[in-house]
Amino acid sequence: MSSDVGDVVARKFGLVYSVPETVRPIYQQWGIDLPVWNGDDTWELPMPATFVLDHAGTVRGAFVQMDYTQRMEPADIVAILRTL
Repeated sequence: MSSDVGDVVARKFGLVYSVPETVRPIYQQWGIDLPVWNGDDTWELPMPATFVLDHAGTVRGAFVQMDYTQRMEPADIVAILRTL
Protein backbone atom coordinates (compact mmCIF):
# COMPACT_ATOMS: atom_id res chain seq x y z
CA MET A 1 0.00 0.00 0.00
CA SER A 2 1.33 3.44 -0.82
CA SER A 3 0.45 7.09 -0.94
CA ASP A 4 1.23 8.96 -4.14
CA VAL A 5 0.99 12.71 -3.59
CA GLY A 6 0.84 14.46 -6.95
CA ASP A 7 0.29 11.12 -8.73
CA VAL A 8 4.03 10.93 -9.42
CA VAL A 9 4.21 7.12 -9.45
CA ALA A 10 0.78 6.66 -11.05
CA ARG A 11 1.88 8.94 -13.88
CA LYS A 12 5.01 6.83 -14.47
CA PHE A 13 2.79 3.77 -14.86
CA GLY A 14 0.31 5.59 -17.11
CA LEU A 15 -2.40 5.34 -14.46
CA VAL A 16 -3.59 8.97 -14.37
CA TYR A 17 -6.52 10.34 -16.30
CA SER A 18 -8.00 13.79 -16.61
CA VAL A 19 -11.66 14.26 -15.73
CA PRO A 20 -13.37 15.52 -18.91
CA GLU A 21 -14.48 19.16 -18.84
CA THR A 22 -18.07 18.07 -19.45
CA VAL A 23 -18.03 16.01 -16.23
CA ARG A 24 -16.35 18.58 -13.97
CA PRO A 25 -19.59 20.50 -13.21
CA ILE A 26 -21.09 17.27 -11.84
CA TYR A 27 -18.17 16.93 -9.43
CA GLN A 28 -18.60 20.56 -8.43
CA GLN A 29 -22.34 20.10 -7.82
CA TRP A 30 -21.44 17.42 -5.28
CA GLY A 31 -18.90 19.73 -3.64
CA ILE A 32 -15.92 17.84 -5.03
CA ASP A 33 -13.27 20.34 -6.08
CA LEU A 34 -10.45 18.16 -7.41
CA PRO A 35 -7.95 20.99 -7.85
CA VAL A 36 -8.32 21.80 -4.14
CA TRP A 37 -8.07 18.12 -3.17
CA ASN A 38 -5.08 17.65 -5.48
CA GLY A 39 -3.36 20.75 -4.16
CA ASP A 40 -2.80 22.05 -7.67
CA ASP A 41 -4.85 23.12 -10.69
CA THR A 42 -5.37 19.65 -12.17
CA TRP A 43 -8.56 17.70 -12.67
CA GLU A 44 -6.68 14.41 -12.59
CA LEU A 45 -7.42 11.16 -10.81
CA PRO A 46 -5.33 8.02 -10.46
CA MET A 47 -6.80 4.77 -11.75
CA PRO A 48 -7.16 2.08 -9.10
CA ALA A 49 -4.45 -0.53 -9.50
CA THR A 50 -2.99 -3.42 -7.55
CA PHE A 51 0.40 -4.93 -8.30
CA VAL A 52 1.82 -7.95 -6.48
CA LEU A 53 5.61 -8.10 -6.64
CA ASP A 54 7.98 -10.86 -5.67
CA HIS A 55 11.19 -10.30 -3.69
CA ALA A 56 13.08 -9.43 -6.88
CA GLY A 57 10.52 -6.79 -7.85
CA THR A 58 8.99 -8.86 -10.65
CA VAL A 59 5.27 -8.26 -11.13
CA ARG A 60 3.48 -11.53 -10.36
CA GLY A 61 -0.05 -10.16 -10.45
CA ALA A 62 -1.69 -6.99 -11.70
CA PHE A 63 -5.16 -5.50 -11.72
CA VAL A 64 -6.02 -2.14 -13.28
CA GLN A 65 -9.58 -0.94 -13.63
CA MET A 66 -11.07 2.44 -14.57
CA ASP A 67 -14.10 1.63 -12.42
CA TYR A 68 -12.96 2.65 -8.94
CA THR A 69 -15.50 0.29 -7.36
CA GLN A 70 -13.69 -2.73 -8.80
CA ARG A 71 -10.63 -4.05 -7.01
CA MET A 72 -8.44 -7.13 -7.19
CA GLU A 73 -10.00 -9.87 -5.08
CA PRO A 74 -8.12 -10.42 -1.82
CA ALA A 75 -8.27 -14.18 -2.42
CA ASP A 76 -6.45 -13.65 -5.74
CA ILE A 77 -3.74 -11.66 -3.99
CA VAL A 78 -3.33 -14.35 -1.33
CA ALA A 79 -3.16 -17.06 -4.01
CA ILE A 80 -0.36 -15.21 -5.79
CA LEU A 81 1.51 -14.62 -2.53
CA ARG A 82 1.34 -18.33 -1.71
CA THR A 83 3.24 -19.12 -4.92
CA LEU A 84 6.16 -16.88 -3.96
